[in-house]
Amino acid sequence: MHPSRRAVLTGALLAPIPAGAVLPPAPATARPLVSPWAQVPAILARIAPPAFPDRTFPITDYGARPDNTTDCTPAFRAAIAACNAAGGGTVLVPGTGRFRTGKIHLLSNVRLHAEAGATIRFRSDAGSYLPNVYTRWQGIECYNYSPFIYARGQTNLALTGSGTIDGNAAAGPWFGFDDERGPDWDRLQQLAVDGVPVEQRRFGDSHYLKPNMIQFYDCRNILVEDLDIRNPAMWTIHPVLSRNITIRRVKIYSRGAMVDGVDPECCSDVLIEGCSFDTGDDGTVIKSGRDTDGRRVGVPSTDIVIRDNTYYGRWGAITVGSEMSGGVRNVFAENNRILAGSSYRSFHAVYLKTNNRRGGTVDGVHVRNLTGGPCDRGAFFIDMNYSLTGPGYGPIANPVIQNLTVEGLNITDSPFAIKLSGSSASHIRNVTISDSTFTQIDTPAPQISNADDVVLRNVRINGVLYGGGPQGTRYEAESATISQGAVESNHAGFSGSGFVNYDNVAGSYVEFTVTAPTAGTAPLTFRYANGTTANRPMDIAVNGTVVAAAKPFTGTGSWTTWQSTTVSALLAAGPNTVRATATTAGGGPNLDYLEVMA
Repeated sequence: MHPSRRAVLTGALLAPIPAGAVLPPAPATARPLVSPWAQVPAILARIAPPAFPDRTFPITDYGARPDNTTDCTPAFRAAIAACNAAGGGTVLVPGTGRFRTGKIHLLSNVRLHAEAGATIRFRSDAGSYLPNVYTRWQGIECYNYSPFIYARGQTNLALTGSGTIDGNAAAGPWFGFDDERGPDWDRLQQLAVDGVPVEQRRFGDSHYLKPNMIQFYDCRNILVEDLDIRNPAMWTIHPVLSRNITIRRVKIYSRGAMVDGVDPECCSDVLIEGCSFDTGDDGTVIKSGRDTDGRRVGVPSTDIVIRDNTYYGRWGAITVGSEMSGGVRNVFAENNRILAGSSYRSFHAVYLKTNNRRGGTVDGVHVRNLTGGPCDRGAFFIDMNYSLTGPGYGPIANPVIQNLTVEGLNITDSPFAIKLSGSSASHIRNVTISDSTFTQIDTPAPQISNADDVVLRNVRINGVLYGGGPQGTRYEAESATISQGAVESNHAGFSGSGFVNYDNVAGSYVEFTVTAPTAGTAPLTFRYANGTTANRPMDIAVNGTVVAAAKPFTGTGSWTTWQSTTVSALLAAGPNTVRATATTAGGGPNLDYLEVMA
């Protein structure tokens, strides 16, 4: 058998590269893939902050007083209505003190501008956020308390200025709701599963689902800029089913439970840049609805750029989920920083979370140049078995997570560097981590389970190199030892001179002889095609010992669609046998080659 030396295209590169190892060059025929980052200029070109006529409506002209006592709710309402009726402009909050108010509902073509020295401070009584409005609560549509600042179905909206928006949540009943919400939350999830119309999902008064801070629902052309936003009861800035959104140079401070920073949900064309997140929960977190209700609405979050932000904690900095049932596509995060906060530290730098009732597809999350630390629970974590807020209601609907790239992830001080925890029913697919450095890591070895086509390239963990580059040794299946199978070439897309078509019988196998220069753990990547809808599992054995029993080789869609799957195994120095044996009467898939990084 004569293996060919080629560039590894896929595989979980888990084994460290020995110091001084000489790696073969990439073949001259290799062509660089188009970077997913090539999409970013077109996304940014579509994002344009709204402009407003040069008209000003000071809230003090409508009865507002900056004494932290006068109820300014009617003044905000009147000034916003007048501004909207005039064709738009600026509702001005003068920089003279604290303006105490209940809910603020924005209308089209209105910019609410808080000058330096001005504070919009929200009332602490729950009644100030009634009557109920159409909203979402943890990804499920319902009627509930109004968010503190709210707009629905409006166009051209802005919150700007160097002043402060203070939710004053600790003074209200909201954090007490966290201890009481269980029955309401269970009921809302069951209403969604039962298909009860949203009009009949009524909460609010005498219930315990606390409101968001700022929510734009089904709006277009949104700007939030420069403000100091503090003390929300729940998610701080929460656009839903909205598009063309700019959030920049905003400082967010929150403490308590469920107090995320920015949560775009079912939104498109979003830019979050130059912000500071000192949050009690996730910093920037992409969502798209939860479970049955999220799939019913079925709108993904897509084309989102997150750049030049600073994260001081808590939970995830760049986060997706766990409410992602409508799908997430094309998220780009670059040049962000993680620092220790005054009282919190980030748990994770990159954090994707979901479980087997969410459904939905996360396709295309790209992170580069994310630096800093510490991360108290782990640097890069994909968790497809997440259940912190309960597994969810309704039928099993396995989600999909695929096509992630992480480069320049440089994190100091964390329990682990990389943990990809896929689902046995739905593997994580196609993850590339490159040019990254992790130091002061308690458990340095990457932890990868139920994940296919994972590539580590030039990743250093505590000084040890993992994945020195894309080179490896390829062993063509047609040159291996074959039992109860035939070499064929009638399906396009294979490597070498052909592939092995297993006989439809349990026990058919292909056995490779693999040479390892030194003993150690190495990833073994099998390229295959399975044009059926049935799994064709195989036992993978190394030197006679099964290292992966009934390894799934699931359907690829057609016999000309080739995919790869990877197992890690201990190889001895010198020759080794690697046998892939069909375990069912359907036999194995069409097997193209085995690629080994050793």
